[in-house]
Amino acid sequence: MSQAMIVVENLYKAYGETQAVQGVSFQVARGEVFGLLGPNGAGKTTTIGIMSGLLPADRGRVLVDGDDLAQDPITVKRRVGIVPQELALYPTLSGRDNVRFFGQIYGLRGRWLRERTAEVLELVGLTDRANDAVQTYSGGMKRRLNIAAGLVHAPDVLFLDEPTVGVDPQSRNAIFEGVQKLAQDGMTIVYTTHYMEEAQHLCHRVAILDEGRVVALDTPEALVHSMGAGLLVVEVPSEEIEAVRACMERHPVVMDVERRDGKLQVRVHHTQEGLAALLSALGEIGGTVRSLGVLEPNLESVFLHLTGKQLRD
Repeated sequence: MSQAMIVVENLYKAYGETQAVQGVSFQVARGEVFGLLGPNGAGKTTTIGIMSGLLPADRGRVLVDGDDLAQDPITVKRRVGIVPQELALYPTLSGRDNVRFFGQIYGLRGRWLRERTAEVLELVGLTDRANDAVQTYSGGMKRRLNIAAGLVHAPDVLFLDEPTVGVDPQSRNAIFEGVQKLAQDGMTIVYTTHYMEEAQHLCHRVAILDEGRVVALDTPEALVHSMGAGLLVVEVPSEEIEAVRACMERHPVVMDVERRDGKLQVRVHHTQEGLAALLSALGEIGGTVRSLGVLEPNLESVFLHLTGKQLRD
């Protein structure tokens, strides 16, 4: 990996008795699109909040291009842009005036402000609606304007927290294209999502979060490859489950077998051979199948295998 733009070391954050973030550590390279992937409640938004300086960590530290966020927050915050889940826009103002307002907060004035406002509106595909009141925008257009507001001061790092929730396909495609162009131009992007297809499409690497911990970190391709040909999820009566497990573990097509929530998750090298092995195992013991699922190798099945949960739980 090239020189790290962001270093996250051993972050912890609790809300009362709830441990939202528990020992999260990773690095993000300059110009990388880095995904934080997980279901709602996994700790993605809290991690983003700490990294961007919106929330204090209970423990740990964040470095941005070598600057410690806790020791020099003003320097770091000037170099980052934040696009939160919740829209931060003034509905009665035009799109252009919203962007100009956020640019002024960051100290932009005069020609520099006008030029940056025009550039980011063009980037998110809203130039033709720039003079219209935001209250007339669709949900997807508001999301895109939210991104423009986070970009107007030309940050080196951009935090995007679930930027495509509830948007139309046209706006989603515009957001994808904008993220890809920003990364090509050298911006470092941290992108949270619970849509696995977005992470596979956009991110150079992803960290999978579950209950505030990083449970896997690699390229999407490497994580998917680790699944072999796929995952068989079978439910049998509780008195039969260990016998089925023992039969499956002996078969060479099987990579491993995990018991989760009363079901067996069987990772296999070849799907058809794995199904044949499973049917053979059931035949040996006279077992009864209550349910059977075959999941193709993707980030969704990776997450299910690691946590026993669906990404959208």
